[in-house]
Amino acid sequence: MKKIVAYALPALIAFLPVAHAQSTDTDRGDRIEHRLDAKGDRIEHRLDARGEHIDHRLDAKGARIEKRFDARAARADAAGHEKLADRLEHKGDLADQRLDRKGDRIEHRLDARGDRIDKRLDRKGERIDRRWDRRHG
Repeated sequence: MKKIVAYALPALIAFLPVAHAQSTDTDRGDRIEHRLDAKGDRIEHRLDARGEHIDHRLDAKGARIEKRFDARAARADAAGHEKLADRLEHKGDLADQRLDRKGDRIEHRLDARGDRIDKRLDRKGERIDRRWDRRHG
């Protein structure tokens, strides 16, 4: 019995740090992956908030421009210039639509940027996982 313990105990002790190292490597990989996912989420959230802020500002600007053209159209209509009033109202609508499209383009561009960053971080996490797998298992 003493011989078995004498031979088995050093082998068991030698095995424990390896098992511990493997579990921490896996934990480390999970932590890195979790950290990269969180970073991607933060970046996407920040870009979404920025897009909404820009869209809100452009909507407000479009409303001001449309209001200004409507006031000019009302003055022209009161002065008896119906064609001019119609043109001014149409011009205000066009300006508002143009700003809406601009906001949509900006928001789309920011969404695409967030997606690209998220994909890049995912690929980085996959590379780290593959590297850990090659080194430790």
